[in-house]
Amino acid sequence: MWSSIVTTLTRALGAFLIVVGIVAYVATAAASITALLPAFLGVPILVLGLLAGRGDWHRHVIHAALLLALLGFLGTLRNVADVPAVLGDGDVERPVAVWTSTVTALACLAYVVAGVRSFVLARRAREPAGSDG
Repeated sequence: MWSSIVTTLTRALGAFLIVVGIVAYVATAAASITALLPAFLGVPILVLGLLAGRGDWHRHVIHAALLLALLGFLGTLRNVADVPAVLGDGDVERPVAVWTSTVTALACLAYVVAGVRSFVLARRAREPAGSDG
């Protein structure tokens, strides 16, 4: 059960990040290819989500997707730190990048938390009752 939920979440995250990247690119009038960074992260996550449907590969590709999402989260933190400046009408050079990074960070963090939780629950389900280890 959990494996199918995580597979669906992986695919959804990949598709969502692709959309975020495309929207950011359009919102910046295609001024910079870096607006597509969420999409560049979303494509391999989506592919991994599609590969996760293969039973033998499921755990490995989900681990890879979780690693990419964690790297995506960590990679966006620099821009996320500028959210208070954007909210406070501060002088931010690229406000669209701040919001795009924030959305990407939140989506990646939520996915990592859900993925880790699913692995913990799956492990508990496999352990015999009364096991301490």
